[in-house]
Amino acid sequence: MLAPMITSDPGKQAVMRRLHEGSHVERRHLVMPLEEYRDPQTFTETNDRFIEAATDLAERALLRALATAGLVPSDVDLVMFTSVTGISAPSVDALLVPRIGLRPDVKRVPMFGLGCVAGAAGIARLHDYLIGHPDEVAVLVSVELCSLTVQRDDDSMANFVASGLFGDGAAAVVAVGDARAARLGLTGPDIVDARSALYPDSGHVLGFNPGSTGFRIVLTAGVMDVVDEHFGPDVRAFLADNGVSVEDIDDWLAHPGGPRVLEAFARSLDLPADALALSWQSMAAVGNLSSASVLHVLADSLSSVRHDPGDAALLFALGPGVCAELVLLRWPEAAAPAAA
Repeated sequence: MLAPMITSDPGKQAVMRRLHEGSHVERRHLVMPLEEYRDPQTFTETNDRFIEAATDLAERALLRALATAGLVPSDVDLVMFTSVTGISAPSVDALLVPRIGLRPDVKRVPMFGLGCVAGAAGIARLHDYLIGHPDEVAVLVSVELCSLTVQRDDDSMANFVASGLFGDGAAAVVAVGDARAARLGLTGPDIVDARSALYPDSGHVLGFNPGSTGFRIVLTAGVMDVVDEHFGPDVRAFLADNGVSVEDIDDWLAHPGGPRVLEAFARSLDLPADALALSWQSMAAVGNLSSASVLHVLADSLSSVRHDPGDAALLFALGPGVCAELVLLRWPEAAAPAAA
């Protein structure tokens, strides 16, 4: 479907299909019916679609996450919303307040521009907030409708790759301060520490260029160069500062940025072939969901992997900048509940 839409050149269509076949993506969810992607659309039209669908998906994701934690919307003290595939003012988090019954005094932090790293960065910022507000509830909501950003007149290699790699989806995380978790008897992994990194002279490697028809993808092979040069040393230094090593990590929760990115992550840390299995599985099942992807990997880990007391996990992602976010998680040793 997408090959004829982006290019009528048979040779380029063949290249595009090879790229799609090599993406390891077996299935994706798209916000529009397939036939609608053939029609030319202005940025206004695609962004209107984004606002409507993103609000619907944000509502579903957040209500489901709150219900899983045994909480209701009025319990929420802080809501962060992130997306890089559409814009809205008032932001989607504001639209959710009356729609689902968030309190009028809820603190809101809409984030735009972090891209794929925002899922990990959002968890880290929830942690930062709850250190100072240990009796409160903070939530992160991510909605990414990547298919709305595919450019119909762009036959660049970056757009070819993006058209077969990215999917549409949403996710929500509920985090609870230590005092609130103890009072309610909530359990889950502790957020031990987080670290951010912004790598110099890499702004041209990854991102979006806004234009009259929307967001044009910037995606180069330089992403792997950044990983190869910086990621391994940065992860090892971060872990060492927390008294652990690569060998002490029981669960690796990597943003599934693409086959070559996952391979670069594993190579930089000398990980065994199956260490990033959850990320590979998520990419195959739903594609790269930008900021929501690593949150899906986290959800898959919580639901399908047995975690013993004391187990450690590292959740991480890359985004435009190029930037990285590392989040160290640990399952509590004792029965006392921790941030969930």
